[in-house]
Amino acid sequence: MTDLERITQSVEKRAEKICQVNDQVWEYAELAFHEFRSADTICQVLEEEGFTVERGLAGIPTCFTGTYVHGSGKPVMGILGEFDALSSLSQQAATTTPQPVVPGGAGHGCGHCSLGAGSLAAVLAIKDYLEQTGEDGTIIYFGCPAEEGAGSKQFMARAGLFDHVDFIYTWHPSNQNAVEWVQSNAIIGANFHFKGRTSHAGAAPHMGRSALDAVELMSVGCNYLREHVIPEVRIHYAYIDAGGTSPNVVQDNATVRYEIRAPFSSQLDELFERVKDVARGAALMTGTKMDCELAMAFTEYVPNRALAQVADECLHEVGAPKWDESDYQLAREFINSYDEETTAVIHQKIRKKYGADHLEEVLWHPLSTQVEPFDSSRLLLESGSTDVGDVGFATPTMNLNVACACICNVGHTWQMTAQACSSIAHKGLLTAGKVLALAAIRTKHRPEVIAAAKAEVLERNGGKYHCPLPDSVQPPLDTY
Repeated sequence: MTDLERITQSVEKRAEKICQVNDQVWEYAELAFHEFRSADTICQVLEEEGFTVERGLAGIPTCFTGTYVHGSGKPVMGILGEFDALSSLSQQAATTTPQPVVPGGAGHGCGHCSLGAGSLAAVLAIKDYLEQTGEDGTIIYFGCPAEEGAGSKQFMARAGLFDHVDFIYTWHPSNQNAVEWVQSNAIIGANFHFKGRTSHAGAAPHMGRSALDAVELMSVGCNYLREHVIPEVRIHYAYIDAGGTSPNVVQDNATVRYEIRAPFSSQLDELFERVKDVARGAALMTGTKMDCELAMAFTEYVPNRALAQVADECLHEVGAPKWDESDYQLAREFINSYDEETTAVIHQKIRKKYGADHLEEVLWHPLSTQVEPFDSSRLLLESGSTDVGDVGFATPTMNLNVACACICNVGHTWQMTAQACSSIAHKGLLTAGKVLALAAIRTKHRPEVIAAAKAEVLERNGGKYHCPLPDSVQPPLDTY
């Protein structure tokens, strides 16, 4: 048998089991740092399959590894898995009209249930391969919580979990099949707590010092700051605590959360200090006190060129998921479920990518059937952020995308939640499992690729991973 035949056989024999993991994690829909049942579901399968599971790593109860060692244990291969959901995106499975399971509840609007299950399929296939061929090697499933929150991988990297891993592959559910040749933004986030003094807002407003006023002034200052930063910078905020609901009481406490993104971590220190200066000014203007609680930071994700070549080769070899007419019908209903404005944008994107003459054809079969061309000549900058970047600064790491949703699907929506527990996601995650496993085995057989991949990391990190958070900042398990 060829390597691909062995891997395909392994994934397909466990297809039902793997898809059940996806659906179970989807049903739990647990938020960042609280994915207890989701993590346990994956850990149980790993233990059943002969992996050694270690839980509660890097100071995070839902962080774990599943390790299988064969022979000398060299090389050490890693696969990343995620399993956290998003708030307010609850939705019935495979349902094309808004029907939340729990109104206001959480849902897998980014498909991390599929990410975790597809990665599980990969490590089980790699274990089978090592047993069947008698080859040496170690395969580790890294259970990574809270990607949608404050992240976990930077804490895992700081704890040294990736130090002795030769290379790592990961993937993400998408609406296309492609090696992701993009750099994501670095990000830093903090809670700004303002403390003032209460008083009667009508009878004695002069006695009060409004923390809510301070938060609002900070927002005004940051709005003006946006004009004087490089165009790639993003500054976001959310009110965490508005200080109460009584207008006739001067609010003595308020908290706002800010996140700042930039292409490189090295740019964030200066930007963060400028935001802090705005907060200090807001406190000074209102006679309040301000405390800044640094809570999260991700290093920029930079794809590994050596691993990307192998991943692209394997993605083409496995091919796109194989859809049937029922999949297309479901996808048609989803692509038609968006509002008028979003639909217009989707149609524009389809015309641009496939040609205006093919709009109706794509809308009738709105699932990707091809692997996108890989072009390493131009690295694209993506405005989003991911803690996968920190893994890539600790050891060679590469991400790829596999279609688990309709063409031009919009992430972080109820539509994505619904598709993440459907036949479309099942076929996508099983395809991803095959690609990840084949890429790991192919890389294992090419020591020159591993050496080149490590050389890239050495050039990037100077020989040691540097966490963007100081050691004093611990995982914000209940505060982020």
